[in-house]
Formats: sequence, C-alpha cells, structure tokens
Amino acid sequence: MTRLSGLSARPLLLGLSLLALLPQGPGVALAQSTAGTAEPTYSVRLLTPETALKAAQVALQRCRDQGYQVAVAVVDRAGTPQVMLRDRFAGAHTPDTAIRKAWTAVSFRTSTTDLANETQAGKLQSGIRQMARVAAIGGGWMIEAAGSILGGIGVSGAPGAAADDDCAKAGMAAIRDALDF
Repeated sequence: MTRLSGLSARPLLLGLSLLALLPQGPGVALAQSTAGTAEPTYSVRLLTPETALKAAQVALQRCRDQGYQVAVAVVDRAGTPQVMLRDRFAGAHTPDTAIRKAWTAVSFRTSTTDLANETQAGKLQSGIRQMARVAAIGGGWMIEAAGSILGGIGVSGAPGAAADDDCAKAGMAAIRDALDF
C-alpha cells in the first residue's frame, strides 16, 4: 500500500469513490452546464504603442503649456507600462509616480483622485494606501472606450492633483475619437 505524507492511500481513494456516488444537486448540475458552454478564449482590445504615445505626448504638452515639468506614463489594461515620457526638468520621482498612478487607476478601476478621497485616514478602505505600487494621489485615469478598459494614464509633477488630472484628461481627449468603436 502506498503512503502519502504519512497517510494511507486506501482511505483517500475510498473517500473519492464515495463522493462520486453522492447525488448531484441542482447547483452542481447548473455549474457543470454553464462551465461547458463558456467560450474557451476571449478577445480584448489593446492600445497600440502609437496611440499610447500620442496620449502621453499631448498630456506632456498640456502641462508644458501651463509651465509644468512632468512625467507622463501610459499603461496597458494589465498595468504594464507602454510609454513613459519625462520632461527635462521634471523631478527624479516623477517617472515612477506617473507609472504607479496609471497602474493604480487600471488596477482599482477608478481615478486616483477618487481613490485618494475614498482611502483617507479613518475610512474603511484606508489600508489600500499601504499596498505596494498604489499611488492614491490625483493624476491617474483609466482609458476606456465602449465600456472596455484599454489602459491608464498617469501624470506626475504638476503643482497639485487638479493640474495632473487636467493634463491626463487632455491626453485622453486626444485619442478619444480613435478609440470610439
């Protein structure tokens, strides 16, 4: 008789055999029937590098026009960076912060401004701020079209969340017509 981690294989096999004899309830039958009809794959839409670059360039230019030196990042729907642009005098922290803002917006499916409001000290979700990579500060937005998340954009370095948000929104507006499908 084979031993598995100090246990006899015979009781394990007997237990599995008995489970097979149990009647299947409606919940089990339903689970089997829906699982059998599900598609084995699905398709997603992704931003092209050119579209991501255009959004980042427009956001960067918007901030420049207002006198701000920033970094802008665009991530795909999984939060993987596609583009990161840093203006010559933007702070050393801004590239990482822009990427984290874009990642946070996609990961939590909300703007980082809204997330910042919902995760303030004393609120139920305040612990989110302690998670690695989370940037609960304005400037991060999801890029969406036709109800699908395509990616995210993050801006860091303007004086305040509202200015970062403004530049990010300008970048999204620049690609909106190309994304409407």
